Amino acid sequence: MEDNNNNNNSSLVVLNVYDLTPINSYMYWFGVGIYHSGIQVHGKEYGFGAHDFPASGVFEVEPRTCPGFIYRTSITLGHTNMSASEFRTFIEIMSCKYHGDTYHLISKNCNHFTDDVSLRLTGKQIPGWVNRLAKLGALCSCLLPESLQVTSVKQLPEYHEFSEDEFVESLSTATPRESTEIEDEQQKHLLSASDVTGDVIFVKEAHAK
Repeated sequence: MEDNNNNNNSSLVVLNVYDLTPINSYMYWFGVGIYHSGIQVHGKEYGFGAHDFPASGVFEVEPRTCPGFIYRTSITLGHTNMSASEFRTFIEIMSCKYHGDTYHLISKNCNHFTDDVSLRLTGKQIPGWVNRLAKLGALCSCLLPESLQVTSVKQLPEYHEFSEDEFVESLSTATPRESTEIEDEQQKHLLSASDVTGDVIFVKEAHAK
């Protein structure tokens, strides 16, 4: 789907909807279902997912390829006259409101995020059926796959990625208990590239001036 209109500074605003469960194939025809959604602008798709950290839960993927979900359909919501750089600033500001640890199944899920972005960009809300089952709570979990949750750690300002020499040195100077804790933390937060599905980038928050 082409994002840009004739004006290079404008872009279509597209909602990409995904199934969270194969049962949607039956529920869809009754106007209900359990869905994840992402908003596509200027050639990239943006979504919101949960993780355990007080940092951006807004992430960027290639359109219609969000890992962990089954792509269903795309809906054109309108267009924005923001340039790509203006939109980038906008989405970084939005990410300040959508930290991964503020995700809530009923009041602040992935579909609330896309609805908020759509309303701000086009003045229109997303179709009601996309988030209709949110009030059923546990049935509408849009938690990011574990491999993607781990990715978020590397976006935190206070996160420091050790070089091999630094890591060896930290182990050699640590007490037995501290050494175990370091190993546990590395195992918890660092996965090999093969464990991460898809090209997912968490949006950095706009720094307050």
